[in-house]
Amino acid sequence: MWRSQHRERRRRGLLLPVGAMMLAAGCVATVATNEPLQSDLRSSSVDVQQCAGWFARLDAVVANSGIQDAETYKIPGFPYLRVNRFLASFRQQAKNDPVVLAAWEKELRDLDSRARGYELKNLPAQQLAVLGIDSKQQAAALTNHCALVFTKLDETTPSRTGILVERAQVPDDYADWKRTVGLYPVVRVPFFQFAKGWQDEATVMFQQAMAGVTGQREFTRYDPPYTRVSAQQVSAILASAKTDALGVPEFTDRDRETLFAAFAPVFEIETAADYDRFGPLRWGTGETPEVDVLRPLAYRRLAFTRYGGRTLVQLVYMIWFPERPAKNWLDPVSGKLDGIIFRVTLDQSGQPLVYDSIHNCGCYHMFFPTARVQPIPPPDPNVEWAFIPRTLPAISPPQRVLVRVISGSHSLTDVRPDTGDRGVAYALRDEGELRTLPLAAGSRSAFGPDGIVPGTERGERLVVWPLGIEDPGAMREWGRHATALVGRRQFDDADLIERRFAILPATGSPGQAANRP
Repeated sequence: MWRSQHRERRRRGLLLPVGAMMLAAGCVATVATNEPLQSDLRSSSVDVQQCAGWFARLDAVVANSGIQDAETYKIPGFPYLRVNRFLASFRQQAKNDPVVLAAWEKELRDLDSRARGYELKNLPAQQLAVLGIDSKQQAAALTNHCALVFTKLDETTPSRTGILVERAQVPDDYADWKRTVGLYPVVRVPFFQFAKGWQDEATVMFQQAMAGVTGQREFTRYDPPYTRVSAQQVSAILASAKTDALGVPEFTDRDRETLFAAFAPVFEIETAADYDRFGPLRWGTGETPEVDVLRPLAYRRLAFTRYGGRTLVQLVYMIWFPERPAKNWLDPVSGKLDGIIFRVTLDQSGQPLVYDSIHNCGCYHMFFPTARVQPIPPPDPNVEWAFIPRTLPAISPPQRVLVRVISGSHSLTDVRPDTGDRGVAYALRDEGELRTLPLAAGSRSAFGPDGIVPGTERGERLVVWPLGIEDPGAMREWGRHATALVGRRQFDDADLIERRFAILPATGSPGQAANRP
C-alpha cells in the first residue's frame, strides 16, 4: 500500500515539472500536416496543444543539429510514432482488429521511443537552452509524457486511426524522379546485363570454392564466442517465448544472446592488409568513422519477417572493414569503409530456412536457401529477383555456417557448413551502438540524417544515379538498403523471403511446396 502511494506521488511529482517545462517552452500546436489532424488538435485540451508544440520544437532542434535517426520512418501527424517495413505490413489487420491495433500502436510507440532516445543522447548540450529545458533527462521525461497525451487523444478520436493506418507506410529508397529524368526504361537494359554479369562471375567463384580451387590464397579464420547450443535448446526458446497479437516473440536477454550465439557464422577472410580486418566503428578526427582492426567484432541485430501470416525470427550479423581499396585510380567502387551483412531466417521451430547477404551499401544481394525451401520464379524475368549462387543442406546447431570472403573487394566466394578448427575469436555487440558512438564530449551516430555514413560515397554514383538509388555504393543504416539495380527491392521488406521461397512439406518432396513456416 505504501509503495503504491509512493509511486503515485512520484508520478504526480514528475508531471508537475513536465507541465511547467511545456509552458516554459512556449510551445504552439504546429505539428499536424493536414486539416483533419489540425482540427483535432485545435479542439483538444491545452495539454495536447502544448505537447504538439513540444514535438514540433524538439523535431526542429534535432533537424537543425543534423542528428535525426533515419532507421525508421516518422509518421506524418503522429509525432510519437514511427514505423518500419515489418510493422507497416500489419496496417490492414490493425484497421480491422482492435487487439491487433493496440499491439501495433505499442510497437510503433516503442520504435519512436528508441529513436528519440538515440537522438537525445546525441543532442549537443548547447541545444537544451533552445528547447527551454535544463537537461536531457527533462527532455526525455517531457517526451514520454507527451507520448501518453497523444496516445489518449488517439484512443478517444476514432478518425485518427484511419489516418494512421493510411500513413504508416515506409517509402522505399528509390527516387522516381531520378528514374524519370535518367530514362530508366532505356538504361535498365544495360544495367540489368551488368547485374547478370556480376552474378555470372560470382557463380564461377562459388563453383571454384566448391571444387576446392583457392589458388595460393591464405585465409584468416574468425570464430564467434564459443557457446555450444543445441537445436533442442533453440527450439525450446522459440516454443516458450511469449508473443503479442502481432506474433512478435518476446525473448529474455539470456535467450536472445543464446540465439545469437547459436547461429553466428564463422568468417574466413583472405587477409592482405588491414583493410581486410574487421572490427568496431569509432569516431576519430575525420568525417567518417574508423574501424578498430585490433579488436575483431561483429554487430548483431534481432529482426523479423512474415511468412504465411506468421512472424519469423531473423538473426542479423554485420562486420565493418576500414575501406574497399582501389584497384586503380579510376576504380568507381573503392572508398572508405566496407562491410558485410549476413542474415539467418528461422522457421517457428528454430530451423534455418534461408541465409542471405549484402554488403553494407545494399549491393551484391545473395540468397543461400536450405533444402527446406524451394525458389519461386520471378514474376518478371527482367528484374533482379533472387540470385542463388549456392544452396545449402539443412544445418542445425551446434554446427555453424562458414562465410568465405576474398581480399580487397570483400566478395563472398563460399557459404557452406563449417567443418574446420577454431581460429581467432571475434566478439558480438548490439548493432544499436552504431547510433551513439562515443565522442570526446557526447556521442554521434555513425549515420547521417539520410541514413548514409558520411564520407563513404563511391564514384559509381555518377553513373548509377538513373536507377533512382540515393548515393549508390555508400554505406547505409539498417532499413535503408535498396538491393536491386533493376526493379525495387529492400533488404528489410516484410515479404522478401515469402515472395521468393516456398517452404517444402516435412517430407521434403521437391515436387510440392507448402506455405507453412
